[in-house]
Amino acid sequence: MKKEIYITDYNCVTPLGFDVDSNWNALVSGQSGVTLHKIIESQDAFYASVIDSEKLENEFGRIFTQKTNLKFTRLEKMLLLSMKPLIEKHPVTEDTAFILSTTKGNISLLKNQAELPDGVYLSQLAQKIADFFGFKTKPIVVSNACVSGVMAIAVAKNMIQAGRYKDAFVIAGDEITEFVISGFNSFQAIGSEPCKPYDKNRNGINIGEAAAAAYITSEPSENETFRFKVLGDSAINDANHISGPSRTGDGLYGSIKNAMMEAHVSSEEIDFISAHGTATLYNDEMESIAFSRMELQNIPLNSMKGYYGHCLGASGLLESIISMESALQNTLIPSKNFEEMGVSQPLNIIKENQPASIRYILKTASGFGGCNAALVLEKC
Repeated sequence: MKKEIYITDYNCVTPLGFDVDSNWNALVSGQSGVTLHKIIESQDAFYASVIDSEKLENEFGRIFTQKTNLKFTRLEKMLLLSMKPLIEKHPVTEDTAFILSTTKGNISLLKNQAELPDGVYLSQLAQKIADFFGFKTKPIVVSNACVSGVMAIAVAKNMIQAGRYKDAFVIAGDEITEFVISGFNSFQAIGSEPCKPYDKNRNGINIGEAAAAAYITSEPSENETFRFKVLGDSAINDANHISGPSRTGDGLYGSIKNAMMEAHVSSEEIDFISAHGTATLYNDEMESIAFSRMELQNIPLNSMKGYYGHCLGASGLLESIISMESALQNTLIPSKNFEEMGVSQPLNIIKENQPASIRYILKTASGFGGCNAALVLEKC
């Protein structure tokens, strides 16, 4: 019999706040981090969700008052702030895993550099954070496009069940850089207005940045204030295209099906879907097809991209955290900016804050290269 795996603690750092409570309060009141920003001097301002750098510096200085000889990048400060509250409550042992989810890491270090600087490799970033907090195991990096955050939770679950570790800290983060913006611009994927997942008038994504962290264990202590079981997971690559999702939703459909089979949960039992919902034409359409094939079209669903933008390697973990907070608060958050259905298959898009009893959560993600992932969580 497999060990039961629990998420018992989490935290996040976003443009809406530097802890879960401030983020939740902002979401309930309908606030969004998506506003106009000018990132590249030679280009017009565009809509994105960006953490205020001055507030970040002030918060980092307040929390990390101890003197250190280490210098930290902006991304590293985001990651450290998200992890600190968890480390203070859960001891790190020789059997504790450290898992980092990111797509680009410290890529901003490459700007105007003729040679690769220290810290630009993802393994170096992971090791620096792990060393700072005193981890004794070798860090694990999950970097699989935009499914990375969901897959990092799955990696923690499966490695603990395999007996490799007793518990794990999963941390995720990405920041907005000129490189990221230029890349998405080359695909003509960035929207000209705040994004509208699943809406008829959607025209592209908003990029976002965030850091998030979760503590995962098979042996929760008696004083844990909440527990969520990680019941099932799956990741399938449909190998459709370097950037375009499968038009039939095969990879996402298979991921959802496998995750729900492992969880022994039927479509009727799912209470809420935290979907990927990037607000691009093909992604949202593909998701509607996959959900319909799984007979999930009537389950309440939202995308958090209208609040946070697309936070790349942080999105899956951040959105999982918000979905768990929704279950704890017995409240469903609307899919911001949605007005008129713009996909071929029916979906039950949440349009306003509403009370709900949430036990089973389905979290999905899809990304470049044909990758797809799904996760089933249960509130205990």
